[in-house]
Amino acid sequence: MRRTFTATRAIAAAVLTSSLVVAAAAAFADEFVASKEKTLVVTSKGSLVGALQDGVYSYLGVPYAHADRFMPAEEVAPWKGVRTAVTYGENCFIPQMKAVAGDELFNPHRYMPMSEACQFLNVWTPAIKDGKKRPVMVWIHGGGFTNGSGIELTSYDGHNLSKDGDVVVVTLNHRLNVLGFLDLSAYGEKYKTSGNASVTDLVAALKWVHDNAEAFGGDPGNVTIFGQSGGGYKVRALMGTPAAKGLFQKAIVQSGSRTDSVTDQASSRKVAELTLANLGLKADEVDKLADVDYYDLLAASDKAIKDATGQGAKDARYAPVQDSAYIPENPVGTQWVDQAKDIPLMVGNTLNEFETVINHKPGELFADNKNAWDDAKTAAKLKERFADKADAVGKAFLAAYPEKKVADAYFIDLRFRPGAIRDLDLKAKQNGAPVYSYMFAYQSPVLDGIAMAWHCAELPYVFANAGLVTSSTGGGADALALSKKMSQAWVNFARNGKPSADGLPDWPAYTSDTPSTMVFDKESRVAVDLDRKLLHAAGAL
Repeated sequence: MRRTFTATRAIAAAVLTSSLVVAAAAAFADEFVASKEKTLVVTSKGSLVGALQDGVYSYLGVPYAHADRFMPAEEVAPWKGVRTAVTYGENCFIPQMKAVAGDELFNPHRYMPMSEACQFLNVWTPAIKDGKKRPVMVWIHGGGFTNGSGIELTSYDGHNLSKDGDVVVVTLNHRLNVLGFLDLSAYGEKYKTSGNASVTDLVAALKWVHDNAEAFGGDPGNVTIFGQSGGGYKVRALMGTPAAKGLFQKAIVQSGSRTDSVTDQASSRKVAELTLANLGLKADEVDKLADVDYYDLLAASDKAIKDATGQGAKDARYAPVQDSAYIPENPVGTQWVDQAKDIPLMVGNTLNEFETVINHKPGELFADNKNAWDDAKTAAKLKERFADKADAVGKAFLAAYPEKKVADAYFIDLRFRPGAIRDLDLKAKQNGAPVYSYMFAYQSPVLDGIAMAWHCAELPYVFANAGLVTSSTGGGADALALSKKMSQAWVNFARNGKPSADGLPDWPAYTSDTPSTMVFDKESRVAVDLDRKLLHAAGAL
């Protein structure tokens, strides 16, 4: 099979904001050590030399698996000698970038060259060879099932979370879009898992973590998977994937409950059928797909998704496939699968998700800042969005968020939160391991507060990076204090299954009788049945 190695448009270092330059300068003031004597670890596949800086060891671009196109991930071949692990590996293929991301200021991005040989992971740890068994936190990136990488957002850097939390942090790449989810199972046994190729990557990465955690000072029996947006969907999928059973013990879903984490096989096979047709290939020529240029393949598959939807496919999209074999059930359909019963879970959202103006048009960024609305403008805007429900929504919003202004109600998220409440309710009814709920409601002061609590806004705080990504958080005492509390809560959940932190109120589990939610803000608080009435008032539940 010929691999396709088309490079990106070389946005390799991304757009560095002035705050990142300052942060990088501070970091590089500390000695960078990479040597066989001080930073060598021996993994199950060979020896690695990473780097030690500012009290944290990092091992970047570590190969965890190998896979031919459409084939399941396999163990990577052992290597001879010592492999250096001081730079990130290639990312998996995503659609071509035609512009800098619209939210680059608030979510600074970084990009690497792309390759189909992209199964790399990155490890940060406070110590090696010390005999300790630290919790391991495995991050699964967002971007839906189509975009993203383990290093795409600067927020994903694991250095500070590892150092402050005394945990091992792992981020990873995995196959996406047509390479990760084209279901060719109708064309022979060879392709039986092609619709879940991406998930086989994730499982392979978790197996690598299990086999090698101790080499990096981690506990293979205490692994937490956490992911945001599309990463949250993938966390939910893994909770119902038999091959992943036992490879992680806890899970966190951040803004990842909007849609099902799987699609039906009738839809996925229809997409494959139309993809072949769009490329002028017959069923018995399916093997020729191995040599089709990635971007031609992607275009044919993208068109197939649209065509399949037009022809009545129930759920034509890139997503893991409920194929009765690799993923036998919907992980969270009418109920959570039994496999998820004993896995402690956290589920949460940001207050505004995509209902903000961060993806603005040039010149319109400050055109309509809600912080300048008077009462009349506020009433008109609420009526614009909620029509005859406006008054009820405004009252219900203030009841749920008395610390906010009624103008904030205009920007509440109605797409992600209903799914989160569904997931929380179903997990609570399972009467198994506890489930915890949170809402990130802190509004960044950057650019006069126009972005509010947007989709991805919580990431710098979770990763203890509020001081690194100041164009997002604004830095300052409030942001840094919240970052310390949130990152500690995530770490403590990974360590013992209960999120807690100094400076936070006690965080009880979400139960059917007492559905408690931690509201993260300047002054964090716990609310019971936080926003169910609000969502009902808006017609979202």
